This record gives sequence, structure tokens and C-alpha cells, in this order.
Amino acid sequence: MSATNMNVPEAIEPTDDCAVREVLDLVGDKWSVLIVVLLGRRTHRFSELHRAIEGISQRMLTLTLRALARDGLITRTPHATVPPRVDYELTDLGRTLLGPLRALDTWANTHREEIRAARRRHDEAS
Repeated sequence: MSATNMNVPEAIEPTDDCAVREVLDLVGDKWSVLIVVLLGRRTHRFSELHRAIEGISQRMLTLTLRALARDGLITRTPHATVPPRVDYELTDLGRTLLGPLRALDTWANTHREEIRAARRRHDEAS
């Protein structure tokens, strides 16, 4: 079925200044999405995020949190306590990302079995 026969919005035209590419650079990796989803539930400390995200190193968590803060999606609030504590939470801009992520989650769950079946067919034909 061609895109012209589907109920699809206008095609995204790739340009040197492509907003979609820029946003995918922000949240196109698995760590950013997981962090945004977790912070969408509540404020977390660094150690809580590290425990909650299986497989992420402390360095990668630090780099991802810095990138998300730089892009205005999260805030970092240090507290002068012993031991030191830093809280992370979504900004208003970051919260606007939860809707599209929920839509992606819904799409993924709706089409998961179709994708798995297509992979099986492809692998069997190879």
C-alpha cells in the first residue's frame, strides 16, 4: 500500500535543518526515553535512576542527564546535605514529551506481534 493511499500526514521532508532529526538526537536513544518515562512518574535521585535502569553505567547516566538538562527537558536540583543529594525532574517542556512517548508505547504494543512475525518470515526466507 502506498503512502498516498493511507491516512497519513504529509511526508516529512529531510532538510539540513530538520526538526525531527534534532528531536530524535535528543531522545532517540534508549536511555533518554527510559529516564524521561521514569521522571514522568516522579522526581528521582541519581541513585534511584541508576538502580531503576538496568544496564546503564554511572557514566552513561551522567552524560544522558546532562544532555537532557542542556536541552531543557529536565532540571537538576542539588541539595547541600551529607551525603550530597541531587534531584532530577521533568520540566514543563519535558512533560510535553510524555504524550508522544505514550503514543509510541501504544503503537509498539499494538504492533509487537506483527513485527515479530515479520522478522520470523524474513529470517526464515534468508
